[in-house]
Amino acid sequence: MRGPHNIWRLIRTGATFQRTGAMGAALDAMNAPPRVRAAARIMGWPFAWLGYAGDPALPPITRAITALGPAYIKFGQILSTRPDVVGEGMAQQLRMLQDRLPPFPTEVARAVISSELGAPVESLFSEFSQPVAAASIAQVHQARRADTGAQVAVKILRPGIEAAFRRDIDAFHLAAGMIERLSPASRRLRPRDVIRHFESVVSGELDLRLEAAAASEFAENTKGDKGLSVPLPHWPICARRVLASDWADGIPMADVAAIRAAGHDTRALAERLIRLFLSHALRDGFFHADMHQGNLRVAHDGDIVIFDFGIMGEIDEYTRRVYAEILYGFIQRDYHRVARVHFEAGYVPADRDMAQFSRALRSVGEPIFGADASRISMANLLAYLFEVTERFGMATRTELILLQRTMVVVEGVARSLDPQINMWAAARPVVEQYIRSSLGPRAAVRDGMRVLQALGRHGPQLSELVDRQIDRLSRPPLDVVVQKPSYPLIWVAGLLGIGALMGAAFF
Repeated sequence: MRGPHNIWRLIRTGATFQRTGAMGAALDAMNAPPRVRAAARIMGWPFAWLGYAGDPALPPITRAITALGPAYIKFGQILSTRPDVVGEGMAQQLRMLQDRLPPFPTEVARAVISSELGAPVESLFSEFSQPVAAASIAQVHQARRADTGAQVAVKILRPGIEAAFRRDIDAFHLAAGMIERLSPASRRLRPRDVIRHFESVVSGELDLRLEAAAASEFAENTKGDKGLSVPLPHWPICARRVLASDWADGIPMADVAAIRAAGHDTRALAERLIRLFLSHALRDGFFHADMHQGNLRVAHDGDIVIFDFGIMGEIDEYTRRVYAEILYGFIQRDYHRVARVHFEAGYVPADRDMAQFSRALRSVGEPIFGADASRISMANLLAYLFEVTERFGMATRTELILLQRTMVVVEGVARSLDPQINMWAAARPVVEQYIRSSLGPRAAVRDGMRVLQALGRHGPQLSELVDRQIDRLSRPPLDVVVQKPSYPLIWVAGLLGIGALMGAAFF
């Protein structure tokens, strides 16, 4: 990871930032300490002539990142979700990054398909178009299956992209380690964890079988959601570097004028988009984490079509419950409840002052209520909430950062459809429904039944476990007086055994 090629890659990075004029802006945005600034200048200024020139029409930072290639573009997009690391100004610039790149030749795409699927393209598809979209990792072709006649989208990884990402990620790891050594204060932001998170996201995108599995799971979770359509993968034409799925017909979500001209209610679409996203995050704990306009369409029947499942978010059930309570507490303006939930969940250290934390949360929530609908922003609330909790010692949680980043994107898409949308009014039914189903008496009974089921499954092992433990405790070392068996342990084991019997009776 510390080889000469990684050091050379960092030098080329610094040189490109210097040549494009992005170096000073990047260091200022991150409020970099003197030692980090000096190291960056050393890696940039003497070698500026070796840097990439980039597109002079772009702002300096996006110009430098775009010039450095796909891994840097993806990393910039991930950093746009971390204003705590790069500063709000730079985060705003990075959100404008696009990963549209020139397509690679169709002949190369056909060769990849033949190699991955073990059959010539002509035997798989009766029609196969030129590229219809090209991004940093893959490109898409429209095709028709030869066996069924179904129209499909065929996604193909760029040749050599895996090796290119591996080289750049190794260099990122080296840079993160250098930053932590040069600036101990930066360790609070956990640069190495940021790189590990980025690596895990990209690794998922570089195996299209995982994307097909994510699409399949997402479709299964959401099959009962009205007004939503999910293109399904065609498994016989899926491999590590090739993915075929239903062709997603419809009007691009970015073309609001065409959506209105087709007679669709943009206000209803905006509300449905917010509610669908929150349902997937809270109800399923598995959500599409790249819901920008390019991955959304409106079908002729008004359904919202979601595709491209390369980046997905996942939240465990306990965390979903905690954050539903937090969100509901904000909706109810019950800041003491929100504070208490943070402390009970262990998100904020127990030695902090709950009353002060509650007042800090009030400073987050109150400015939002009573504001004009166009100024009410759940995304901003989440951002402010993370800022406050960080001040009180809450550790960064990458799954919640991904949730917040996606909320920003979804909210932006919803506002493009209806600038006056009231985010609280749109979100409230979903949050209240989740609270009723997950935190009420029925949920408590359901949780109790799960415990009994678990006890029932492990019941046959309990007696053996207790016997071994008693034998261990009653057999002393050679130089120790004989000990009596642990009666509290027997008592607890007896209770577990009763629980197991109850579980067996129920199930």
